[in-house]
Amino acid sequence: MDLSLLGTPIGPVARVDGGFANRMYRLDTDQGSFAVKELNLVDRRSVYHAEDVFRFEQAAFAAGIPMPEPISVSHDTLVHRWVEGEKIPEAPVSAAYAFEIGEILARIHALDVPWTHASIEEPTSRDWPELAAQAAATGQPWADELASHVETFLAIARFVETCERPGPVVLTHKDIQPWNLLARDGRPVLLDWELSGMLDLSGELGSTALSLAKGPGFDTVEPAIFRSVLDGYVAGGGKLPPSGPSWFVFMIGGWLGHTRWNILRCLAGAEASTGPDLALSHESARNGIRGLPDMFGRLPELEALLK
Repeated sequence: MDLSLLGTPIGPVARVDGGFANRMYRLDTDQGSFAVKELNLVDRRSVYHAEDVFRFEQAAFAAGIPMPEPISVSHDTLVHRWVEGEKIPEAPVSAAYAFEIGEILARIHALDVPWTHASIEEPTSRDWPELAAQAAATGQPWADELASHVETFLAIARFVETCERPGPVVLTHKDIQPWNLLARDGRPVLLDWELSGMLDLSGELGSTALSLAKGPGFDTVEPAIFRSVLDGYVAGGGKLPPSGPSWFVFMIGGWLGHTRWNILRCLAGAEASTGPDLALSHESARNGIRGLPDMFGRLPELEALLK
């Protein structure tokens, strides 16, 4: 992408720390500050529909959804106006913040934006024994933990593959997590829309509400905060889908795929030119190996949040 259209730089382009899948840079010019995201197209688990997502973002921004202004798009780069705000820690948010997120989701789901891409779910991989063997052979620091959880990961894969999704399916953000949110004057700002697409409503609500109601693990889930997201959704005009395990299968399945993707990057053993740094892939792999079995074992507790 030709970034000269953004103005005359008043400083060097600066890499921004973090990024679980892509790489982010900040560019300051005489026309303002911009977030320039380099999309990882090399080893992604799914295809980016960057131009369609950009059109969705434009509609959301025009409708007043609190988010960075979308500026431009190419097949491998997204540019947004830089937004200042406070980072959201991985801890239960306030009830008011959670309620407003629910309202925002209802407004997003009410947008009339054509979407031509069907929701295609990748086959759930069952190669966990092979991955554990490769991790042991290559001396990965988390190899023993992975080996001890192989049967659990196979059970998680079966759950993801067989869990019934009741619908309806909505066009939505799909990744409202603490690391994709800011607080500006105490109110939400939604970042990182590039995974947007069609999703079963229960999966979007369950993933969003749980991520805002818990800490780094699952010992600090706050039922009142979880419920605040749902109350906000209803207040914003949304209708809640039936209760059941489908509320959590999207989050579990997404985390399962993300963990496997980072394991493969770690097994390759080389610093990739795109996507997260190798150290971050190791951290993500370890977090998934430890956290997924815990979440899967707590499914009855999580379903109780819906009552």
